[in-house]
Amino acid sequence: MSWDFFVPLCVGDLVKSGGVNQYVVQDVVSPKQLPSHLNRFKTAFRSQGPLCILEHFDTAYSVLQHANTVDPILKEDTLDLLVQVVGSLSTSLPSLLISASVSAAERKEKLNAVKMSVYLLCKITENLESDSYRRSFIAAPGKTGKKAKTGEGLVQWDNERERVLQALLHLLQLDIRSLWNLSLVEEEFTSCVTCCCYKLLENPTIGHVKSKPTKEGVIHLLGLLIKKYNHLLGASVKVIQLLQHFEQLSSVFAQALSVWSTEYGVRAIIGEVIREIGQKSSEELAREGSGVKAFSTFLSELGALVPELLIPNISVLITHLEGESHTMRVAVCEVLGEILVRVLCGDGLQESGKADRDRFFDILQEHIHDTHSHVRTRVLQVYTRIVNSKALPLCRYSEVMGLTVGRLMDKSINVVKSAIQLLAAFIAHNPYSCKLSSADLKKPLEKETAKLREMKEKLQGSVPVIKASELWAAMEPELHGTVNVELEHMGESEKEQEEEDDEEDEEMMDDRATAVMIAQYLRVNKYRNAVRLCMKAHSQFPESELFAALSTRTPETLMDTLALIFKGSDDDASERSQSLPPTPQKEGSKEMEDAELKKQEMLVQYLRDTETFALQVERAISVINSMLYWKTTTVVQEAVQFCVTVCEFSVANSLSGVRKMLPLVWSTDAAIKDAVVQAYRRLYLNPQGETNRIKAQTLVDSLSELMVDASLGTIQCLEEIVQEFFGSGNSLESTVVQVLWGRFTGKTETSPLYKRAAVVLLGMAARAERKVVLSNLDTLCSVGLGEKVTENFLLARDTVITICSITDHVRQSKGAPFRLPQEHQLFTRLTQAVAEGAVMEDPHWQSFMEQAVRLIYFLAESPDQLCSRLLQRTARLLLDQIVEGVTVNQDDSQTQEGSQESGEQGERQVVSLMFVVFPHTVASCVFSPAVNCVCLAQLLALCGSVAFWQVSHLERSVSSELRRRRRETEEREEKDKGPSSKAKITANESAMEEELGLVGASAEDTEAELIRKICETELLAEENLLSAFLPLLVKVCSAPGRYSHPQLTAAACLALSQYMMISPSVCEENARLMFTVLERSSLPVVRANAIIALGDLTVRFPNILAPWTQNLYARLSDEVPSVRQTAVTVLTQLVLKDVLKVKGQVSEVAVLLIDPEPHIINLALNFFNELSSKDNAIYNLLPDIISRLSDPERGMSSEDFNTIMKQLFSYITKERQSESLVEKLCQRFRTARTERQWCDLAVSLSLLSMCERGFKRLQECWECYSDKLTEPGVYQPLLAVTAKLRRGAKIQFKSQVDEFEKRLTAVHTRGLENVESPEMDEENQEDADKTVSRTPRGQAKSKRGQSRKTVCHRSDDSFVTPRKTRKSKKRIITFNSDEEISEEDAVLSESETPKVTTPIARTSRRARLRN
Repeated sequence: MSWDFFVPLCVGDLVKSGGVNQYVVQDVVSPKQLPSHLNRFKTAFRSQGPLCILEHFDTAYSVLQHANTVDPILKEDTLDLLVQVVGSLSTSLPSLLISASVSAAERKEKLNAVKMSVYLLCKITENLESDSYRRSFIAAPGKTGKKAKTGEGLVQWDNERERVLQALLHLLQLDIRSLWNLSLVEEEFTSCVTCCCYKLLENPTIGHVKSKPTKEGVIHLLGLLIKKYNHLLGASVKVIQLLQHFEQLSSVFAQALSVWSTEYGVRAIIGEVIREIGQKSSEELAREGSGVKAFSTFLSELGALVPELLIPNISVLITHLEGESHTMRVAVCEVLGEILVRVLCGDGLQESGKADRDRFFDILQEHIHDTHSHVRTRVLQVYTRIVNSKALPLCRYSEVMGLTVGRLMDKSINVVKSAIQLLAAFIAHNPYSCKLSSADLKKPLEKETAKLREMKEKLQGSVPVIKASELWAAMEPELHGTVNVELEHMGESEKEQEEEDDEEDEEMMDDRATAVMIAQYLRVNKYRNAVRLCMKAHSQFPESELFAALSTRTPETLMDTLALIFKGSDDDASERSQSLPPTPQKEGSKEMEDAELKKQEMLVQYLRDTETFALQVERAISVINSMLYWKTTTVVQEAVQFCVTVCEFSVANSLSGVRKMLPLVWSTDAAIKDAVVQAYRRLYLNPQGETNRIKAQTLVDSLSELMVDASLGTIQCLEEIVQEFFGSGNSLESTVVQVLWGRFTGKTETSPLYKRAAVVLLGMAARAERKVVLSNLDTLCSVGLGEKVTENFLLARDTVITICSITDHVRQSKGAPFRLPQEHQLFTRLTQAVAEGAVMEDPHWQSFMEQAVRLIYFLAESPDQLCSRLLQRTARLLLDQIVEGVTVNQDDSQTQEGSQESGEQGERQVVSLMFVVFPHTVASCVFSPAVNCVCLAQLLALCGSVAFWQVSHLERSVSSELRRRRRETEEREEKDKGPSSKAKITANESAMEEELGLVGASAEDTEAELIRKICETELLAEENLLSAFLPLLVKVCSAPGRYSHPQLTAAACLALSQYMMISPSVCEENARLMFTVLERSSLPVVRANAIIALGDLTVRFPNILAPWTQNLYARLSDEVPSVRQTAVTVLTQLVLKDVLKVKGQVSEVAVLLIDPEPHIINLALNFFNELSSKDNAIYNLLPDIISRLSDPERGMSSEDFNTIMKQLFSYITKERQSESLVEKLCQRFRTARTERQWCDLAVSLSLLSMCERGFKRLQECWECYSDKLTEPGVYQPLLAVTAKLRRGAKIQFKSQVDEFEKRLTAVHTRGLENVESPEMDEENQEDADKTVSRTPRGQAKSKRGQSRKTVCHRSDDSFVTPRKTRKSKKRIITFNSDEEISEEDAVLSESETPKVTTPIARTSRRARLRN
């Protein structure tokens, strides 16, 4: 063979005439003839083998030349044939390569075959890959969402890729380099294969799972080329180029570099790529299309695969931490995290490794405060992985923990979430203790610290102290002899002495240092050196006090000098003794003592670190607990998980977070509710134990502990979770119920608190399954309401609440009501307990009584009769007590006769006699022990409770029963009707439906009217027992000075308000009295109760209570915080439910935004947050609120006014509202009377988020405030307005703002009279003309004879100010508040009672049904 095949750079180069002996394509076959030529090629392959490519190369080349026009099937056949050729070469070449007797011609023939087949295979593969990508792009779904038909051959090509790669891999794995001269493979051949590989990698789906074989084949093929065919530098450059253009290749190349460095041993490739990335400048990475995101992902994934190989080049990457690209900073921090977790961890590190570890941790800590939130987030996540992997050194726990707690206040939600996760990881993997409580750690720390102090003192005391004088006395004889010898031989050995003292001469810096050296020589018995140095020092420091005596060198002067240097002061004796070497006898004991001391120091340090860690955790808990009610769902979920973690580790105050998150079970967000339910299930409903009994006891113990000292709201929330547990069919249900009954009945010894918790939990279980309580009702009565019921009213109350769980009111039953007969032992025990407890002074009786009366009306047949007998019995017991007291103290015969008569007559006579006795005895309660005011207060409380539940019984139970019976009657009538009636109904369907609707509505109205009539006429009729107590209630409430007992007053006022719920007439008669109590009572609890009661009455009888609204608002300024809190809570409910109209009196709520009590501030904020959701509510109120708060009579400071207004103006977000408020506030300058009001209005203007249109309104209203600009309090806020408008404004608008600011400054400095000159008027007129000329076309011009429109025209006529004209005088406009009602206190006189002016109409039931 006389020619050589050279791999061309371009496909068309093969048809051109080349150099000497260079192969050139002779015949390019036309597309029509290609099939026949390809068949001959196949035939030749079957007969000749792979060397047939030498003859039929032109055929395959022609397919490549006409690739865009030939049939795809033909190209696939050609590809298949070439794969076979390459595969055949892979089979036949090994024998040739091994053989040593191969001719040059044969070797050349094989080399040409290899290059030709590989070249054609790679080029056709690239062509088919391009076609595949093109077809997949066309087949992608368009805007309509429909996917086009897949091109032919596309699916087949996905399978053919793997065959091509496997054929090339098998061929190149052979040592074919020996086919070339000197084994130097030409670069073009290598580039041909690598270009094919990189072309395959450009496929967008290369990272998908279905492309995994192709990806792995390309990676291994490139690895082979890098290792054997010198493609290292080319690969590193190509990796960078492809990453810049194809972002999906970041994970592919990370895996590729990992394979190349580990399996193929080419570690240098990582260094080359890392250096290329490290040399990228910040400016280059900031450009679009720089591939910075791909670089970041590539580094992160590479660090996760081979972190140990990145350490030698990490310094190159660290430079990017100072760059502008936050994406690169994230990648570098993640690489550092992987290195710290997987490489630089453990105790076996060398010093260099520890230094690198500390340096990397320092870098990560710095970037916890990175300027970009994404970097801060990822660094915290890196630390979370480090902590979970237990790779964080103990010495860094406290520092990193403190930084993390600080990130809880970050403005980025993602940073906060990551900080919470990191804190949870710190607690879960803390190396200190399974229980973290600073209070529990305090005592052990103090104990061990004291022990350490004692050990140190003991160790210091055990060292023998030898005085310097004693040591001098011991060495003096020997030293004296040395001095004599040295003085005798001083002249002879002068030269020798100088040579020996060369070192001392260099160190003789001053006399003090020389003296210390002499003393050291003496201590170690080097007397000769000490004497020589002493004499030498005299010649060096002749003026020194230490060596002054050596002016005459005699043994005495030399000994005195040495004694002075050695002894010094006796204060240094201990230091000298400690510097002495220890004696051999005590070396062993001293080492043991040092070891014990070191252990104790380590223990104390451990306890200190643990306490510091616990304190940081407790600090984090307080912050995270406040996040439980954030609006961001993910933050709330993380906070819930954190609370669970800290509770599991028994951290102090951890239970507070668990209880605080409990109300979130009512959250409308399903994710938050599920997180809370799962948290409680994890903490309390998934107990650990060997048997079901142990699990049930653990579950009951944990729930009981949670319920101890829990509020009513907490118990209600917990009830939702427990009810779900008992309704889920858990296997522990029956066992838990058995444990609860055992605790309640006393079979299992337990504390009274846990006994009460057991009965409450039984009630929660009964809500899911009624038979839990209903089947054991007798047990509940005998245990909870037995003979000792008066000793524990709390247990009785909880028992009654549990029994209430089986009533229809809780279960919402639609069938016949479930009630028990009056003779049932439950009601016998209840009435007895209530009556007997009424004459006792038990603080828990009233809560029990309220639940008992409620249960009677829920569960008993004819509950009104039962409660009537209960009142009669209680009144008799109290009368007997009073009569006994009067008999003993006063011996009143008339009272005795009256009491005997009351015991013999009926209930009406009993109550009548009671009112003969009560006024006298209650009035004289201060002077006589005959009357117990507490018992009387309890009786009045019972009356009020019966009255309230009687009304509720009529309106709920009786009304619903009437409706049920009516429905049953209608259903029976429909069944009785025949088919003919049904046909008639069908014929007149529309008319009959309307008629039936009216009949139903009229029936409901009749029932409601019946209930109202009973409440109005029968409940307080003379023959009804309730009416007998009403005069007494009025009497006690009307004379608080006479009846001054606090409990009696509170009970009477509360009972009177409950009586007022019965009918409008009773409410109207006693409204004046209730508001008098509200205004003038000296007891905060009475005022708070009155607010709550009057709020309920306002909902029930709005027309009667509407004139008294101002008195409710007045309690917002009460001096007692609890009353203010109650008032703002009640008013919030009334306003948000549209019971009260929102008027200017809301300014009293605004004042609470600066209340001293934080919880009241939160309530006020909640009020305005909810009010802002109503359309334009705050916008409509703002002008009047400003007027009221800036009133000089209120005396509010400017700082408080600014604080309130800043919060209120934050709700004004609409541009139109802001524009309108600018005009309204400017108009108020005209009516403002004082300078302080001007300043407040100006401050309000500065708080608005003003836009361009608002600025125009401000300019148009210049006349309203221009004469006030001389005041700094007006001028400075308006300057602030211009400063805000100038930010980010356009050039034209900014110039307008600058002109306006110059105008403001001119008027402020020179006054309005000096600035508003005739020239200025002319300029203003010109500006006005220009403004008119720019009027839009759509705006109608004013006609002659019509009045001109004002400049500041708005929809609100009360704020319109006419334009100033020469003819008309300036009109004075006054602005009235929304209400001018007097705010004086309510009094008992009829003349001061407010009259109803605007009744609140209620729509009838019939009208609602019609609509």
